Order: sequence, then C-alpha cells, then structure tokens
Amino acid sequence: MLTQYLSTTQLAKLLNLSRIAVYKKIKSGQIKAVKIGRNFFVEQSLLPEISGQTLDLSQKKLIDESVTKTVKEYGETLKLLGKE
Repeated sequence: MLTQYLSTTQLAKLLNLSRIAVYKKIKSGQIKAVKIGRNFFVEQSLLPEISGQTLDLSQKKLIDESVTKTVKEYGETLKLLGKE
C-alpha cells in the first residue's frame, strides 16, 4: 500500500499556518517529515497528531478522572436530567 504524503504547502493550508511556520516546526522536530530532493513531505496519517486531534495518555487520564469526579458529585442530578 502506498503511503500518502502531504507537501509543506498542503500541510500549511490544512493547519492554517504559513509555509515558514511549518518549516520551523519540521526543523525543531515538532513535525516528523521526510526530505525528498529539496522538499519536505509529511505522512498524511500523522495529520491528526500534528493538528492536536489525538490525546496522549496523560490527557486521557485527566479526562477519565474528571468524568469520574463529576459522576460521583452530580450523579443523581445527571440521572434526573437524563430522564427529561
């Protein structure tokens, strides 16, 4: 299966950033890219991670703790709201 790549121009448009900002993120290691010839390309499968649409384990844990606390404190109220 052929992996899809995005050019820096395409990625910049998707992220609503300038091409220079994308290059800086590549150079700093914030975005993983491969250099083909004189141009950088980013795997399309990395787009959710790059755009911040994925959660790491610490973020997931924080959300789980918050949900547990909310249900513990407001469980009865949530049940009543669910019946409406």
